[in-house]
Amino acid sequence: MTCRKPIDSLRRCQPLILLLALLLAPKPSPAFCGFYVAKAGAELFNQASQVVLVRDGTHTVLTMANDFQGDPETFAVVIPVPELLQRGQIHIANPALIDHLDAYTAPRLVEYFDENPCQRYRRLEKAMVMMDDSPLAEARAKSLGVRIEARYTVGEYDILLLSAKQSNGLVTWLKENGYRIPDGAEPVVNSYIKQGMHFFVAKVNLKQHDRLGFQKLRPIQVAFDSRKFMLPIRLGMVNAKGPQELFVYTLTRKGRVETANYRTVKLPTGVEVPAYIKDEFSDFYRALFREQTRREHDRAVFLEYAWNMNSCDPCAADPLSREELAELGVYWLDDTGPAPVKPMPRRIVPPGPASAVYVTRLHLRYDKTHFPDDLMFLQTKDRSNFQSRYIIRHPWQGNEQCAQAERYRKSLRQRREKEAQTLANLTGWNIDDIRHKAGLDQASAEEPAAQPWWKSLWRKQGGS
Repeated sequence: MTCRKPIDSLRRCQPLILLLALLLAPKPSPAFCGFYVAKAGAELFNQASQVVLVRDGTHTVLTMANDFQGDPETFAVVIPVPELLQRGQIHIANPALIDHLDAYTAPRLVEYFDENPCQRYRRLEKAMVMMDDSPLAEARAKSLGVRIEARYTVGEYDILLLSAKQSNGLVTWLKENGYRIPDGAEPVVNSYIKQGMHFFVAKVNLKQHDRLGFQKLRPIQVAFDSRKFMLPIRLGMVNAKGPQELFVYTLTRKGRVETANYRTVKLPTGVEVPAYIKDEFSDFYRALFREQTRREHDRAVFLEYAWNMNSCDPCAADPLSREELAELGVYWLDDTGPAPVKPMPRRIVPPGPASAVYVTRLHLRYDKTHFPDDLMFLQTKDRSNFQSRYIIRHPWQGNEQCAQAERYRKSLRQRREKEAQTLANLTGWNIDDIRHKAGLDQASAEEPAAQPWWKSLWRKQGGS
């Protein structure tokens, strides 16, 4: 089957920089047999940050997408890390890797076309519920309890590894050296110092940036070991203006990843919505996510996708190749199990053997009131497939007459009303507006008014 071109997504507004860091055989499923028509990627949301976590035992590779669109001279990031990183533990990645992973795991819209009911009823398959170049003198740093442990230039970034004895000294040093630290950050920094963590700080090296010629800042990657599987997010909320979006993609050997200290909730999936949503999928998905977040009192982390990296059904993008996975830090492909299959067309892919890589996509909207603690993650052994997937089903338009066709036509009005009610429930949109866009109010006007049940009660007897 041939896929349709995805609906153009809305232009992303400039997000806030997220200051964060990391301490850090599938069961056969039914084929969907649908046509993929649209996806809802991270670009739909303002103030959106994306992080990829590759985790195996204590080995961790963190990739952070810096979707920063301002003057490179104003960019800086401060990241707590559990150990002093050597030069070889830091890498600059191709931003296309995260774009591809986002597209592959994005919530999607698919469409079906009803068959002729006179020939045979289609057996509907159940939808899957599915550096500053000139730092202060060493004496000044020492007087503030700050120690510069290492300096590196990697790609377009100047990087320092710092240790500190007290939070106010570190914050003072960072501000004096041009790092924009938000007011109120000291208590958060102090908690990381008490945990014995070090600090990875990066700035753009403008000469290197101009020489390399990249239009966007590339993702920063760091690799290290940590018994804790977590993502500190509190530093990024100190002076944030309103809630922020965070997309976390995890790549593991075992199975699905959940948050251990917040509820992980599966988004509604496999539901049918009115056909006009095909042209408004971006607005639909934003409204759905906003409504589901509200119902969870703004405290939940939502599962959008979980699947082995060897297939997809229907595919919003090709699975990542072996080479792309290796660039993200998946180092174990050569020593265990089969690698993902080669990129395939975006169509139905029958379930294959278990891949050595399992991807989980989590999405949260957070602020310091509702997410006071850093994210703690838990690997499960659950390798079942899940995707946020929404369906439009086009009615059969034929003129053939038969008893099945008559029953089918009578059922369409009820089906379309159910789709409208479902859409209102998912998004919180006004049901009357939905009915109008779906053409249900017009259909009601065209249908003859229902006669009272008693109207023909004695007609055959000729009574008056």
